[in-house]
Amino acid sequence: MDKLAVFSGNANLVLAKDICRDLKVKLQDALVGRFSEGEIRVKINENVRGKDVFIVQPTCPPSNDNLMELLIMIDALRRASAHRITAVIPYFGYARQDRKDQPRVPITAKLVANLLTTAGANRILTMDLHAGQIQGFFDIPVDHLFSVGVFVDYFSKMNIRDLVVVSPDVGSIKMARAYAKRVSAGLAIIDKRRVSPEKAEAMHIMGEVEDKNVIIIDDMVATGSSLIEAVEALKKSKAKAIYAAISHGILSGPAIQRIDQCAGLEKLLISDSVPLSTDKQHEKIQVLSVSSLLAEAIKRIHNEESVSCLFD
Repeated sequence: MDKLAVFSGNANLVLAKDICRDLKVKLQDALVGRFSEGEIRVKINENVRGKDVFIVQPTCPPSNDNLMELLIMIDALRRASAHRITAVIPYFGYARQDRKDQPRVPITAKLVANLLTTAGANRILTMDLHAGQIQGFFDIPVDHLFSVGVFVDYFSKMNIRDLVVVSPDVGSIKMARAYAKRVSAGLAIIDKRRVSPEKAEAMHIMGEVEDKNVIIIDDMVATGSSLIEAVEALKKSKAKAIYAAISHGILSGPAIQRIDQCAGLEKLLISDSVPLSTDKQHEKIQVLSVSSLLAEAIKRIHNEESVSCLFD
């Protein structure tokens, strides 16, 4: 592991330190700050010549700042003669714009992929992409991990009976099916119609949820409107206890207020791919760590071992 070097920007320093703890290596020293006018300043304070470098930096809000930090760090490490640079992006921002679904809109996920490659990244390690096809936007290797194991371990210990896993929309069916298989539960789907980029209306539920305990599965929760719509639809269908397991807890805008006022939601489980600030902490929200999953992937990539066993 002498040639392994792990760096971090400011996006999620706690997760980076946890990954280093699991790897039993120290987090390498780098200055990632700001000039007086606000431009990002980066200086690598370690010798990385010939090293296998990993940069832990989710592009969560403030997305622009965190993405620019990542790009500039990649450039600095490339110019410092690092042997290989892997961008570890637990949460890949700008992923919702992955296709032209309206006239005159960008495919921003592809743009970000191009920027990362042009900056000098040799490999991408990410988790629970909003759309799996984003892997194809890159011309470099992409390792796409899933947090399903972390959440399944939690629910297995709870030993919940009469369990049904619910997908809040058609796009999350594959993820929900994976959970349902792992916890030996039924599967249901909420048919919803999106009325704006920030709001969706639940239409009807396909599957049996009456008198069942429910886990809602999704890749991210932003304003919480889709989640609350799903909870209300499930309550109308006479579901019992309702939990949510969502990979990336963005929790922007009125999300915390909506979760607080939603009596039907027992608990929201999120991963630490995105840091949960103090003002967003709530008794209904519990954070599960994915540091060991990411650390294992980093170790396997560094040792040129197969990572495919972690894709389940």
